[in-house]
Amino acid sequence: MSEERPWPDSIRAGDCEQLEPLVRRVLAPNPSPYTFTGTQTWIVGAGPDVAVIDPGPTGSGLSIGDPADINGAGHVDAILRATEGQRVAAILCTHTHRDHSPAAAPLKEATGAPIIGCAPLALSDDGPRADSAFDPDYAPDRVLADGERISGDGWTIEAVATPGHTSNHLCFGLVESGALFTGDHVMAWSTSVVSPPDGDMAAYMASLSKLYDRDDRVYYPAHGPAVTKPRQLVRGMLGHRKQRERQILKELEKGTSVIPEMVNHMYKGLDPRLTGAAGRSVLAHLIDLENRGRVVRDAECWRLVA
Repeated sequence: MSEERPWPDSIRAGDCEQLEPLVRRVLAPNPSPYTFTGTQTWIVGAGPDVAVIDPGPTGSGLSIGDPADINGAGHVDAILRATEGQRVAAILCTHTHRDHSPAAAPLKEATGAPIIGCAPLALSDDGPRADSAFDPDYAPDRVLADGERISGDGWTIEAVATPGHTSNHLCFGLVESGALFTGDHVMAWSTSVVSPPDGDMAAYMASLSKLYDRDDRVYYPAHGPAVTKPRQLVRGMLGHRKQRERQILKELEKGTSVIPEMVNHMYKGLDPRLTGAAGRSVLAHLIDLENRGRVVRDAECWRLVA
């Protein structure tokens, strides 16, 4: 777990902060090298009913030993405090990694609200990310297709399908304000990990291009600060991924054939705790290149197509 809190110091787990008239944020107590300061649960609505986006983790998805969440209930309690006097009309999940969706079930039990959003997904994940295990207990009452909407008093939320980080990932657009809740797909503090077998680099790039073509005013990701220049950030992310692909091809040209060596050459100064995650993204790029006929592999070794 990271001891640093680089953004901003005033944010603490359980706090409820108003970002704009229809949007509040509650931070979960699960900071880590992969979740930054923790998962941010978003509350949408200012009237008698609200929607909750990414209710967050419980139990093993929380900070180990955190006394406020020793039974995995503290974050749900914080959401209930933040929505006191209002009716939770919908619980929405961007995807089913265990730092995003497990609290949906206890929040539904406490409020009676339906779980709406991404499709269920339970896959084994052999990647190194402690937070990226899927939530096998996620059980939505309704799955939203791309472009589908739900609404409440003064708010309308539209699903935007963005596979790549996971195959079931959705973003949610707030029609009234031009905000987009981007889950793990786009974040300002870090690039998203794309970890096969479910993470798909080609799908991720296509989803980035899809967001670039939109005109959202601001992004509210599940981790880290709001993105106030969305298209500029997405353009940079697309360029970054293309640069990584070029680096991989150059490594192969030099004869580097295994992923750990590529990571060592390409990610200078990387936090050692993130080495495994970097390797997963390199693997995702290599699988994409393989599917496009640019590279081939023999067991753990990769080479350019002659």
